[in-house]
Amino acid sequence: MRVPLSWLRELVELPAGEGGRAVAERLVRAGLEVESVTRVGQVSGPLVVGEVLELIEEPQRNGKTIRWCQVRVAHADGPSGPAVRGIVCGAHNFAVADRVVVALPGTVLPGGFEITARKTYGHVSDGMICSVRELGIGEEHSGILVLDPDAPVGADAAGLLGLDDEVLDLAVTPDRGYCLSVRGVAREVATAYDVGLRDPVTSAALPPGASLSGGYPVEVADPEGCTSFVAVTVSGFDPAAPSPDWLVHRISAAGMRSISLAVDVTNYVMLELGQPLHAYDSERLRGPIVVRRARPGERLVTLDDVERVLDPGDLLITDSSGPIGLAGVMGGASTEITERTRTIVVESAHFSAAGIARTSRRHRLGSEASRRFERGVDPTMQLAAAVRAAGLLARLGGGTVHPQVSVVGAPPAAVAIEIDPDLPARVIGRELTSGQVIATLRAVGAEVIQLGARLSVSPPPWRPDLSDPYDLVEEVARLVGYDTIPSVLPVAPPGRGLTPAQRRRRAVGRALAAAGFVEAPSYPFVGPADHDALGLPGDDPRRRTLQLANPIADTAPQLRTTLLPGLLATARRNIGRGAGDVALFEQGLVLSPTQPGAVAPRPAVTGRPATAELEALYTAVPDQPQHVGLVAAGAAERSGWWGPGRPVSWADAVAAARTVLAAAGVPEAAVVVRAARLMPWHPGRCAALAVRTPDGDELAVGHAGELHPRVVAAYGLPERAVAAELDLDAAGRASLEVVPAPRVSTYPVATQDVALVVGQDVPVAEVSAALVEGAGELLEQVRLFDVYTGEQVPAGHRSLAFTLRMRAVDRTLTVEEATAVRDAAVAEAARRTGASLRRS
Repeated sequence: MRVPLSWLRELVELPAGEGGRAVAERLVRAGLEVESVTRVGQVSGPLVVGEVLELIEEPQRNGKTIRWCQVRVAHADGPSGPAVRGIVCGAHNFAVADRVVVALPGTVLPGGFEITARKTYGHVSDGMICSVRELGIGEEHSGILVLDPDAPVGADAAGLLGLDDEVLDLAVTPDRGYCLSVRGVAREVATAYDVGLRDPVTSAALPPGASLSGGYPVEVADPEGCTSFVAVTVSGFDPAAPSPDWLVHRISAAGMRSISLAVDVTNYVMLELGQPLHAYDSERLRGPIVVRRARPGERLVTLDDVERVLDPGDLLITDSSGPIGLAGVMGGASTEITERTRTIVVESAHFSAAGIARTSRRHRLGSEASRRFERGVDPTMQLAAAVRAAGLLARLGGGTVHPQVSVVGAPPAAVAIEIDPDLPARVIGRELTSGQVIATLRAVGAEVIQLGARLSVSPPPWRPDLSDPYDLVEEVARLVGYDTIPSVLPVAPPGRGLTPAQRRRRAVGRALAAAGFVEAPSYPFVGPADHDALGLPGDDPRRRTLQLANPIADTAPQLRTTLLPGLLATARRNIGRGAGDVALFEQGLVLSPTQPGAVAPRPAVTGRPATAELEALYTAVPDQPQHVGLVAAGAAERSGWWGPGRPVSWADAVAAARTVLAAAGVPEAAVVVRAARLMPWHPGRCAALAVRTPDGDELAVGHAGELHPRVVAAYGLPERAVAAELDLDAAGRASLEVVPAPRVSTYPVATQDVALVVGQDVPVAEVSAALVEGAGELLEQVRLFDVYTGEQVPAGHRSLAFTLRMRAVDRTLTVEEATAVRDAAVAEAARRTGASLRRS
């Protein structure tokens, strides 16, 4: 909203010399946003009003005809130069005796264009007669600017045209619709300076003998969409009457262009009072004006010459011929004001804000009117605005205002809000007396009545955003000044720091980053194509998802049940952009629907949901466990001068999964790894991971291994790409609440190797776990260093060679003690897995 400072001065008694930036600072302190303060015209030097005394048409050889003009710029010769100047001009839209704007030598026009006396077309042109564009106050350049005949010769044209005026450009938020008017901004300025407001509404009085009935017939068939409608008729209007300079310059400074007197007046009143208006050519109306909803198949050609197909939800202005306007948005071309209009019907109505917003968006048609109606217009302003516009049309266009005015409907009654006088002080955090609160609310325009220990506050009609006690608190806070509210550091409540789940997530992230993985979060949205790319069977539980009500993409309308689609897509994107080797991980929630078909109720917003409603809400919310997923492709170890590299393999995925479980606090002995078959992993290179809880239960936590070749091809990844996904919440149930401190021994380590022959289907993890359990507390580490199958091993079996590292904290182990530990470990492995020592 652009507000000229000169217009504000007419409504508010500002201190002498107070400039636009000072006013803007006060408005910002009151909670408004002022984007800029600019001058109307960037003109300096002698710019005066001149009178054309004589002009001579002089055709030129280039086909152009110039005018050699004698222009009076002063009443007598003086130190600044002669009173009559000879000026060359190429425009032809002025005549002898016209008043024009003359830039004398020494004037600098916008763009740094300096005026000097110079010879051109055989004459010395002693100045320049200016157009609107040359003065920087508009885009019109077809001719020079002709002033009113009563403009005083020699007067300062900059002041007359308002070129020395300043314009405040406000960014009006949706809750401040009243600031889309000079009246609304002036009220804020008056409050900020604690001065009176000269309300322009008080001057918009009905003419003597006027009645609120008998005007142009109006019928409102939809009172919810249109609460009030006022029609005032002006007859005898002169369609050739021009808009006066002050009107043109004022609406131009406010950001609107001049069109015609009738249109300029309605725009002026809208800018002044915030009430959108529309003018109809009475002779083009057919029958009474009816406000109703659109009917199927109806069409309307709006003022922008676009034919629009109407929706049954559109509120229309109609007559006997059909639609003549989109209510609150734009009028129709069939009844617009023309150069032959003699009788005008001025419409001033109050429409539903939500309805106008929907219509405007439905037709993608925004206007100054819809912008105001969407934010809420004062429902008591319609009569005053219509009378104000009709009076201006009659005064400037030579017409007569009909004494009969049509008024249909009435503004809604104000709804009072009860508030404790001490509520603002409690919320704001500074001392405020009851008198200060009452005075501040009255300054807003509210009616305040004291009811015992409470206040009854009726918000002003132009503030539909004030509907709650805390809205009133906000008004008190902004008017007493946000800068007066003390800054008090709140006392932090005592806490226990991070939760176990938070510590677990951070530890896992640090461990994977240390292992060379990069975190790559992705969107939690998937679609059936993602499940197909993973090769999931039709009955796989991971295909059972929740559908989004408003997906951001048609290809991803569901919430994810696995992290792998996002990670694999990220890996493909990075590889496609030149990253040959990738190692990515993501931690996030996945969806695990437990009750298919459960529908959450929609509780009312008028109060707290009932206990049964809350239980139904919580029941309908699916489980959302915390998962960690990882993907790796390319080289696990790069080649170089140190030797050949190594590509990633299923073993790297399993090792990374073990790293995750260790970081999550799961003891190594509680991790169980078995061969498994599950898409999207390779059937022969997939491991299922489980953990044993302190209670002895075994919980499945995820899978790791090499991706299936079809999945690799579907995502365009390098061969042998690997992946893993683990349930951190499930792993947390096996983590130790108290992590035991490691034992540090200064005594030497004892090492013994053992080779065990086991069945081909016996997992290495089972053998390793048995060795750990049998060896006891003296065992420090067990490590697999060889796997052998061949002639020396029976068919269907394989040889697993382990290194056992043993150490005591209080002594050096003897050979006999180390051998006893080894024998106990081998015995336990034989008991649990059927392993036997390999003799050769």
